Amino acid sequence: MEGSGARRTGPSRRELIVAGSASALALTAGVGVTAPPVEAAGIVFDDRSETGRRRPGDPGIPGVMVSNGRDVVVTDAEGRWRLPLAEGESVFVVKPPGWATPTGPGGVPRFSYLHQPGGTPRDLACRYAGVAPTGPLPNPIELPLRRRPEPRRFDVLLAADTQPENATELAYLRDDIVSAMLGRGAAFGINHGDIVGDDLSLYPRYLEVLGATGIPWHHCPGNHDMNLEAHSDRFSRETWKRVFGPRHYAFQHAGATFILLDNVHYFGRVPGTPRSGRYCGLIGADQLAFVAGILARVPADRLVVLCMHIPLRTYQDPANPADNTADCAALLRLLAGRPHCVSFSGHMHLIEHHYLAAGTETGAGPRHHHHVLAAGSGSWWSGPRDYRGLPSADCPDGSPNGFHVLSVDGSHYAAEFVPAVRKGADRLRILIDGPHRRDRGPAARLGAVPHAPIPVSALPACEVVVNVFDGGPRTQVVCEMAGAGASPLALQRAAVADPFIATLFAQHPETLKPWVAAVPSSHLWKGPLPRGLSPGAHCLTVRARNEFGVEHTAHVVLEVTA
Repeated sequence: MEGSGARRTGPSRRELIVAGSASALALTAGVGVTAPPVEAAGIVFDDRSETGRRRPGDPGIPGVMVSNGRDVVVTDAEGRWRLPLAEGESVFVVKPPGWATPTGPGGVPRFSYLHQPGGTPRDLACRYAGVAPTGPLPNPIELPLRRRPEPRRFDVLLAADTQPENATELAYLRDDIVSAMLGRGAAFGINHGDIVGDDLSLYPRYLEVLGATGIPWHHCPGNHDMNLEAHSDRFSRETWKRVFGPRHYAFQHAGATFILLDNVHYFGRVPGTPRSGRYCGLIGADQLAFVAGILARVPADRLVVLCMHIPLRTYQDPANPADNTADCAALLRLLAGRPHCVSFSGHMHLIEHHYLAAGTETGAGPRHHHHVLAAGSGSWWSGPRDYRGLPSADCPDGSPNGFHVLSVDGSHYAAEFVPAVRKGADRLRILIDGPHRRDRGPAARLGAVPHAPIPVSALPACEVVVNVFDGGPRTQVVCEMAGAGASPLALQRAAVADPFIATLFAQHPETLKPWVAAVPSSHLWKGPLPRGLSPGAHCLTVRARNEFGVEHTAHVVLEVTA
């Protein structure tokens, strides 16, 4: 997604925002299809030879969910299923617990069959290759599974907006994010969209780099992953389908169910129309029916994790249909009554936590936790370079670029933010802002001297600013100063720009992409320094505890001069 501040002028991929929310709300259908569906039949089987092809002695597997992306059925006692299948749709198995699917380059799961006999229409003239003709529908369609043990406790790598625009930025992704993921022992990873920055020819190398992690990777499509030549949403994912498979799907791991959605609705490139080349956040009727079909077969006490690109809601501009999901309320109604449910998105290039009323008329009951993830590319790979030539890439809300780790234990979950490889282990930043910092020139403002001595006379104009990178409404922040009395300093959460990142961007405009600007942060706390500090050195300590009970601590030494 493009930044919320200054935007690039002229025709650009990043200009693809919808004209009005009324149009978005009027769209309740999923991917449009016009050809009459055919009846597809197949079998889900135990791939004992692990060849991907059924051999004599490979039995069918009963009780497994199979879907065409809208309808959900369960295999019979012999592992067989039947579903209507329209041209351009995929039929796929919903991987059950204790089983695995084959994987392709980059660990991308292979669990589906795409029915597109004529391939991508030639008259689309797509810049990037789409789907080759799939030919006649096989009978039966064979969907292989392989037995794999899955411990109750496991970790998942959560990425978003990796978004390299060229080969150089893909190398940044390799060295800054993928390298930080190595050796973490995760069961699998999920990238929440904007895999690349419009150049879909980067997919093969991206997958090659991602393959170094040695784990399966699932992907949600973003607005920078589209075939922009498409004249409607129906054909906007032709390259995606060829490389990654279905636009949306689900799978289960241990006791958890993961549902991946495509909530970027493309209006198509139709010159002369007001919505040409624009998009909005929309799940659509087909995907909502699919979610309902999956949930109907998942006990209410199990963990459900939903992944998408565009947030259900964002603090930055709740009225912008390109940054919010129009049918969020319909999804929340499906999730009502499920105490163990969380959703993740990207798109905003910042971190947010939302707690949404879970679809009841009164708003009573547990709130649904929606977590907007940090961008792997941060400020779109912008910012001054370090000693290795990597850009600072800090997010516009002041958090470092990075990724998250989702830890699952049965029906319980916790998420942890992990900064990029060169950012260290810090999970929060303390800044003493005031005239002593603003008046000392670029070095002080940029943080080279972040805690310069403060004259006693300047103390009333100074304040403590704490950015808890993965903080939110349920984060508890305590700030204490040794020798300043037993009472903690009074810090309040404030929706303002991080002064550190605002100055960093202001001092290095030549390193930024045109739309990059500091934006109000949803995880910033600030408050005045205590009165009457004497000259000398004082230790300031900040402790931040998140909703999962994890506490992070940081210290600074504050010098006061006479």
